Amino acid sequence: MNKPLRRIAIFCGLLVLTLLIRDNWLQYVKADTLKTDDKNRRVTIARYSTPRGDIIVGGNPVTGSTETKRNGLNDLKYKRTYKDGPMWAPVTGYASQAFGANQLESIEDGILTGNDDRLFFRNTLDMVTGKTQQGGNVVTTLSPGAQKAAYDGLKNQGGKGAAVALDPATGKILALASYPSYDPSAFAGTSDKDAEAWKKLQKKSDASDPMLNRALRETYPPGSTFKVVTAAAALENGLYSSADSPTRSPLPWILPQSTTELKNEGNIPCKNATMRVALKVSCNTVFGKMGYDLGKDKMLAEAKKFGFDAEQFVPVRSAASNFPQDMNPPNTALSSIGQFETAATPLQMAMVASAVANDGKLMKPYMVDELQSHNLDPIEKTKPKELSRPLTPQNAQILQSMMETVVKEGTGTKAQIGGVTVGGKTGTAQHGIENSANPYAWFISYAKMPDGSSPVAVAVVVEDENANRGDISGGGLAAPIAKRVMEAVINSKK
Repeated sequence: MNKPLRRIAIFCGLLVLTLLIRDNWLQYVKADTLKTDDKNRRVTIARYSTPRGDIIVGGNPVTGSTETKRNGLNDLKYKRTYKDGPMWAPVTGYASQAFGANQLESIEDGILTGNDDRLFFRNTLDMVTGKTQQGGNVVTTLSPGAQKAAYDGLKNQGGKGAAVALDPATGKILALASYPSYDPSAFAGTSDKDAEAWKKLQKKSDASDPMLNRALRETYPPGSTFKVVTAAAALENGLYSSADSPTRSPLPWILPQSTTELKNEGNIPCKNATMRVALKVSCNTVFGKMGYDLGKDKMLAEAKKFGFDAEQFVPVRSAASNFPQDMNPPNTALSSIGQFETAATPLQMAMVASAVANDGKLMKPYMVDELQSHNLDPIEKTKPKELSRPLTPQNAQILQSMMETVVKEGTGTKAQIGGVTVGGKTGTAQHGIENSANPYAWFISYAKMPDGSSPVAVAVVVEDENANRGDISGGGLAAPIAKRVMEAVINSKK
């Protein structure tokens, strides 16, 4: 072979080798990335070529699929539908032909579309028998009654807010409500009407931000509900060992390194009050000094045991609650009563109540109980998992007795349920520059049955900008909602 031909042959060989390398790179290395790329329309077409599987609550689907009216270039055959969409949106999220998906609709998309690798055998069998590929189901832990009680309570109250209910023994999420909310069906398709509905729901069009999942993604100053964490830290670190021994709490109490007096709400008996009395009437001075005496390191360690400063995945991501790490002594005192930079999601505060109710054991919260194939064969079952031990059983029971006093004769009497022992803590959290805006109303609680079991722990937060400031309190606005949620769970067990 002469020299020019040899050069051409080598050049052609290099071209073929380059094509082979590129082809293998695309098919094997980049396959998953290209498959899930938002610009790959074939993925979207495949996703909506068959009805999606369902998200199940209490044995019944809260989602569905309907055939799209074919017009123009619309090649997406089915679109998502939702039953009681606004009530369940914080759980399901949305699946939209035009705007993608989020929350369970996104996280479990492989199961719902039938494309998950765990469905390979079932899909292969269906292909052999000539059946169309079908999506599987996502079975949730949610209680229909508890969710309705939470959502209706927030809606009837007005304003904005959220509620979360947990099963303390397992970590199952029984209710996850956020208000205001939205209907995912309104923008499930690709029409101009869907686009307009989506636009109206964005925060720049609606200041109430209805698409914000306040139960998981919003952090609020927890106010006096955080005093439960401070009490736990005092018990765990041996600062106090009894609910009924006097604390070392002078009145007035001046914040350390300052001349500022820490005020209580009204003329309440806080001087050297016992922890039980201090929690019952919500003494800022007692718990502020308690946090100062413990110091920021011990307070931070206890807060982290309850889940602060860490994101939770349920499997939807929940924002990390915050207990500040860099504080001077006066800020430590303020943080210990739920002020300064302390901030918590409603899920986080439900976890606090849940750990106390479960004798000090905090279970990992979750909302997916089981994944199923379309013929209901189980694919994966969630097993309860212990997250941490913020309290010993003995200290948890001391704290339970204190929280039960709050509901029996303190600030949380509106949460009382006949024949059931309820423990709780109210909170009215400062909001706005120099506390200029209406405060947030909080209530955390649990219910204990006559046999000693605790089927539910709840956290409720209400933010009502239109209410009279003097009428806002955790016991007045949030406790009645928590009561109805607890009653719904209790009634479902009968």
